[in-house]
Amino acid sequence: MKKPVLSLAALALAGSMSMATTATAAETSAGAKIGVLNCDTVPNSGMNLLIHSTVGVKCVFKSSQGVVEHYKGETGVGLGIDLNYDRQTHTVYSVLAADFKKGEYQMAGKYVGAGGSASLGVGVGAHALIGGNNKSITLNPVAISGQKGIGVEGGVTYLYLEPDRAADK
Repeated sequence: MKKPVLSLAALALAGSMSMATTATAAETSAGAKIGVLNCDTVPNSGMNLLIHSTVGVKCVFKSSQGVVEHYKGETGVGLGIDLNYDRQTHTVYSVLAADFKKGEYQMAGKYVGAGGSASLGVGVGAHALIGGNNKSITLNPVAISGQKGIGVEGGVTYLYLEPDRAADK
């Protein structure tokens, strides 16, 4: 008997998130929550292949002290599976770091971790990532991300951020 695609995606998501949670906990033992990062995919900017994908993102970081910084970049699956059509995603990350200097765009850099999602009209997913400034920042999903579209993804995921100074003006 065939299993539905969504149940297979849920199993892949659970497995990848358990690995990511273990890695994240080990990396952030000295870190503290310094803020929240909200990211939205940019419409019509994606490219999906079976084992690699990329899509543009716009993100807003708000520190615990109220500092707001804008970022742009890309996210996707570096190694895994990504079979999605017409996907729009909104993800909220809790940002953990040992130190943070306001106004220095310390969120810029590349983050790598594990993640997965599944959608049929609407869907859910989660990604836990480590990287950024000197690989000292951890991004944990505050809640499971929301998305629209059709598809499934899972594997080694990434997020690349650079300052969007024009949006901060």
